[in-house]
Amino acid sequence: MIPSGFLHDLLARVDIVDVVGRHVELKRGGANLMGLCPFHAEKSPSFSVSPSKQFYYCFGCGANGDAIRFLVEHTGMSFVDAVTELAQGVGMQVPQEDVSPEERQRRQRLVERRLSITDVLQRAAAFFRAQLRQSPEPIGYLKSRGLSGEIAARFGLGWAPAGPRALAGVFPAYDDPLLEEAGLVRVAADETPGESGPRRYDWFRSRVMFPIRAVGGEVIGFGGRVLDDGKPKYMNSPETPVFNKGRELYGLHEARQSVRERGFALVVEGYMDVVALAQSGFANAVATLGTACTADHIQKLFRFTDSVVFAFDGDEAGRRAAARALEAVLPHASDLRQARFLFLPPEHDPDSYVRALGAAAFEAAIAEALPLSGQLTALASQGADLAQAEGRARFLAQARPLWSALPEGALRGQLLAELARTARVEPAELARLWRVSGAGPSAAGPARRPVRSPSRPPPAASADLALRLLLRHADWWDRLTAEDHQLLHELGGGHGELVAWFERQLTDHGPQTWAALSEALHDQPIEALAQRIADPASLDIQNEFEDLQRVVNRLHIAVLKDESQALAATASVGPEVLQRIREINSRIDQLRPLA
Repeated sequence: MIPSGFLHDLLARVDIVDVVGRHVELKRGGANLMGLCPFHAEKSPSFSVSPSKQFYYCFGCGANGDAIRFLVEHTGMSFVDAVTELAQGVGMQVPQEDVSPEERQRRQRLVERRLSITDVLQRAAAFFRAQLRQSPEPIGYLKSRGLSGEIAARFGLGWAPAGPRALAGVFPAYDDPLLEEAGLVRVAADETPGESGPRRYDWFRSRVMFPIRAVGGEVIGFGGRVLDDGKPKYMNSPETPVFNKGRELYGLHEARQSVRERGFALVVEGYMDVVALAQSGFANAVATLGTACTADHIQKLFRFTDSVVFAFDGDEAGRRAAARALEAVLPHASDLRQARFLFLPPEHDPDSYVRALGAAAFEAAIAEALPLSGQLTALASQGADLAQAEGRARFLAQARPLWSALPEGALRGQLLAELARTARVEPAELARLWRVSGAGPSAAGPARRPVRSPSRPPPAASADLALRLLLRHADWWDRLTAEDHQLLHELGGGHGELVAWFERQLTDHGPQTWAALSEALHDQPIEALAQRIADPASLDIQNEFEDLQRVVNRLHIAVLKDESQALAATASVGPEVLQRIREINSRIDQLRPLA
């Protein structure tokens, strides 16, 4: 932690007028300076900066704070990064906790390496921009997509030439390992080395280049798109010390101001969608980098706005992406935050929709986007015939883990009542079924079971087998239901921790082979458990998804039996308990033929 005394000294030496003035045009207005508020859209200045109090305040939206808070709120940087930037500006050294000289040196080397990588990436970005200006073919392609030179310049678009070593003209020391670490150069793995060592070549070739910027504006990676139907159509930089695609959002640096002005962030799936939407007047769009939306993405977005609209293609892939986005946003969906889901016709993505139907039609579609409650209900309704008792039971079983992920508050209580009405039960009865205290039609904060509490001792053989199959067939995870996911997260004996790690890997990197997962497990606390579970010698069953589903169903049955026995052992077995036991036995009967 940074000592409070240091923060006091730092703010005493920093001039907030200089800090804010780098981002907002300020004019003298009496004792204070005034400008247009960077935190909301306005035409008349209501944003005041006080040199004497070293404080800012907006009379329009109420934003206020000191120089540190301004950097955190306006640029999105972390508290520590904001303090560090201000300290460097006035020649102060941020105190570090009591660490050994060796650890301090290691941290300094890490900082220097990150700075070196971003410098290399900046130089590469400048080269790609220069190449685009000299290349008629990609310029023609961008014009055919309706992009202007102004928009291309705003996003720093470039062109990676076809040559295998075009970057050698920028970096004479082409064999510098830093180029490989920055994700700009590849080293051939199984080829005969050249005269000067392993053969190296550019990572990106014959691609329109989209620089990926951190919130502060520095280039941390690239996305490249081919002009024809070549594969892969899009290619990202590999992960580096400065780039993690599960945490970054393309276009956020460029969209920050528009997000605040329009009051919401628009999350789409592709680079071209972001750039094309900006061209059409939707400068508040950002995109995930080829991964599902993660909790890190959600947390980053909610630092800039309380409202997020997810825009997905209307096909099956878009529906899956929306399901993952819902799961990511649920734990952060407080009563003052809003998430909505827009599904376009299957033949359109946001770019093509705007070009075909116009900006006004897209604006209208955004206004009709499905609220979070509607998306949760739709996801829980999949495969459930609500006209039948069995279908309504399935609906509630699928809704429960989603609803449980919501934070305490009025939204959670309201959703419980809505789910109860959909399932044709009384809210109080649903609260009893889910063992929630204090819930009713307007419950505002019932106690809930933790979604990922690794406290349940698993049937060892079944738990091992389920995780063994998942580690060997990572793509099967998405074929399991949300209820299955919750069950696996709650396994004890270290299995739940392994499941949580496994899901983070899927979120950040997509489905991986066991070899890749094994490498990523190195030095992780659950490495020994995972290596034991995934031992090839123990793979003595057929590799079919149905095998995994049967094992998971056996785990469900074991948990349900434990609950039934616990209820039967209570001192007073009343009608409600008997009803719950009957429901458990019915559910076991449904699962047993499939286990």
